[in-house]
Amino acid sequence: MRRLDIFEWLKDPAAHFPPQRHGDLVEDGVTARAAAAKLGVPRRVAVTHLGLLTRLGLLRTRRIRHRTYYRRDEVRVAEVARMFEKGW
Repeated sequence: MRRLDIFEWLKDPAAHFPPQRHGDLVEDGVTARAAAAKLGVPRRVAVTHLGLLTRLGLLRTRRIRHRTYYRRDEVRVAEVARMFEKGW
């Protein structure tokens, strides 16, 4: 459920995460630290979940300073949804 929770929260990050010092929540995404805090788990656990979602192509990353920000790739999400609708 944690990956699904993160994925859903990233649909509307401004509603689920506090503002960040660097990077815009909507344009850039959220850090693993923010996701970990929301989940109540160590950052490494959040990095594992975010990494899997990224490798699946559902999240995009952006580096700002020394941090990686994660956001949904809505184009890819729509492609995957269409595949399942067609009986993939």
